[in-house]
Amino acid sequence: MLGPGENVCKWVSNWLSDRKQRVVINGTHSDWVTVTSGVPQGSVLGPILFNIFINDLVEGLHSKISIFADDTKLCKVINTEEDSFLLQRDLDRLEAWAEKWQMRFNTEKCKVMHMGRNNASHPYILDGKTLGNTNMEKDLGILINSKLSCKNQCSADTAKANKIMSCIKRGIDARDENIVLPLYK
Repeated sequence: MLGPGENVCKWVSNWLSDRKQRVVINGTHSDWVTVTSGVPQGSVLGPILFNIFINDLVEGLHSKISIFADDTKLCKVINTEEDSFLLQRDLDRLEAWAEKWQMRFNTEKCKVMHMGRNNASHPYILDGKTLGNTNMEKDLGILINSKLSCKNQCSADTAKANKIMSCIKRGIDARDENIVLPLYK
């Protein structure tokens, strides 16, 4: 069996136990509050412990699953009613996993993107709520649409570049290429 040794487990347990935190804004401090769950944000061990925690999430799923940090995506080709049923069953399994480990999926952020011309666009349910449909989502900074077109991404990037160029044009009086060229690059 793979895994950390007993001493490492004790060390991590001690690191996570009896923690307190407070918020500091402009030198003003909140009261200290006991932290009962989670991993300190910004810690080196945080991502590793999170991956260990969710390593059983994929067990028994028929859909392809993609996990990046706390972002989980299911993907399944739907050709028949049975395919739709299997995807819903995978969503039910994710819901059961979340309940078992006392976590929740934010169903307000969960969306279904139906792709293809002949897609029956079945409704899907998670945590008792019908998931909303979307035609476009941002994934790791890239706009993805249901037609897999890059038109929206190109438009967004062009608008951003034009905004930056406009700021350079308005903010820099010099027209010397040794000054302006590095800014444009």
